[in-house]
Amino acid sequence: MRCLLTTVFLLLAGAVVAEPFRVATFNVSLSRRGPGVLLADIQGGKDRQVIAVARIIQTVRPDILLLNELDHDYENRALKAFLKLLAQDSEGYRGIVYPYFFAPPQNTGVPSGLDLNGDGRLGGPADAFGYGRFRGQYAMALVSRFPIDRDHVRNFTDLLWKDVSPDLLPFDAQGRAFPSEQAHKLARLSSKGHWDVPVILPSGRVLHVLASHPTPPVFDGPEDYNGKRNAAEIGFWFDYIVKQAAQMPYFVVLGDLNADPEAGEARQAISRLLKLPALQDPQPRSKGAVVAGKGAASAKGRSLNTADWRENPGPGDMRVDYVLPSQSLTVRGAGVFWPAPNEAGFDLIGSD
Repeated sequence: MRCLLTTVFLLLAGAVVAEPFRVATFNVSLSRRGPGVLLADIQGGKDRQVIAVARIIQTVRPDILLLNELDHDYENRALKAFLKLLAQDSEGYRGIVYPYFFAPPQNTGVPSGLDLNGDGRLGGPADAFGYGRFRGQYAMALVSRFPIDRDHVRNFTDLLWKDVSPDLLPFDAQGRAFPSEQAHKLARLSSKGHWDVPVILPSGRVLHVLASHPTPPVFDGPEDYNGKRNAAEIGFWFDYIVKQAAQMPYFVVLGDLNADPEAGEARQAISRLLKLPALQDPQPRSKGAVVAGKGAASAKGRSLNTADWRENPGPGDMRVDYVLPSQSLTVRGAGVFWPAPNEAGFDLIGSD
């Protein structure tokens, strides 16, 4: 699987002085099989994937960037090592400095003490509050060239699913709570986290970054545990924006939402979010997606795709990554870093 960097070039609407900035989300797939492995790969300086990801970011140069699937450790040593790598000039690529980041502990790999996938066993990666073999696997991090107002961050990582979307909790064919009543009481909404992170732009205005990376709506049974959780995670932002938009003059929904409005198993929740009047959808496109397009999603305009999965077995290529600005922001440009074979940068994404 390959996910590509999705970016939108924005301008504050109605601002006296034009203030352009670039916001992006990127599933970097920098997750490893054990704690500390990613840090070693980054510090080793020879991991081809790490280097390619860094060069893609140095090419696109977003001001605010959400890194999805970057293993978290308590001191953020892997993230800091990666940011140090990004800051370095290398082989024609100009370094980019991100002085600020938000990357707290998340739900991935945190033991729940429950059998959350209903397989009759405890302690597996699917029994954690968010899927993971160890604490912090598949986590995310927000990095920024602009200051983060940490005193006013709202972190919803600990929210319980039952307190947010009880109507989406899973039940089996007999109408019993799946996998158990106890799981319904203790399961958390976020598979990683849900964050409202205020970023202070150079003018002093505040951009609220609404970041998340919902679980894929697959890898489950007829109870549709992951499918319903994905819908609940996306639905959280719909409800949050409806309630909070008046307190957020400028905001952007950001992340790998693992849902395509026209293909796959998670259409309803993402379609509902995309139609929210307070948001706009810049529909970032790429030529590479057209060339690579395969699978069910190809029929609906494959230039919008942001992820490249196998077709058989698998869903093929889909649109799952989103940068959705508020209507108060002016979109100056949008795109996905997915070069076609004849375009610059194709060597960075691999020839598969």
